[in-house]
Amino acid sequence: MRTRGRQPDAPAPDSPWNEVVPGLWMGGHQFRGLSGRLESAVVDRQFDLVQTLLRLPGHGPDPGVEHQVWPIPDGPLDGTQLAGVMRLAEAACEALDGGRTVLVRCYHGYNRSGLVVAHALVRRGRTAEAAIRLIRSRRSSWALHNDLFVDYLRAGLPTARLLEGWAE
Repeated sequence: MRTRGRQPDAPAPDSPWNEVVPGLWMGGHQFRGLSGRLESAVVDRQFDLVQTLLRLPGHGPDPGVEHQVWPIPDGPLDGTQLAGVMRLAEAACEALDGGRTVLVRCYHGYNRSGLVVAHALVRRGRTAEAAIRLIRSRRSSWALHNDLFVDYLRAGLPTARLLEGWAE
């Protein structure tokens, strides 16, 4: 299993967020700006719904923007954490169905946000492999570099959750 703690740090992305499919964005809290320096990715009112998997102060969104926070590690998840990921993906799909824009974010916008976005894409009919490829092509080749999260997606999050001993 490759996770952030067991490999060199992934490079910061070149943009704060990227659109994966119309209305569904994934991003992080830092990016490398045009100057080459790290910059903070601060959300104001660009999105109708912001889902945050790693909360850092001062990164928004503005008051009045719907904000769902579910902190999870970039590592093994228990059944409760997987259930939260599934609920966020469901909420993202409902928002998209309502014509709203959604940003799912974590630290770099690679793994945790990728897990939620990929599960949302699977809920909308894509295979796990197609979702992973799309995310990597739209966000970064570093997206979903956590092999455990890829395994969760390939098994299916409901199955992964059951294997953790949590039945619905």
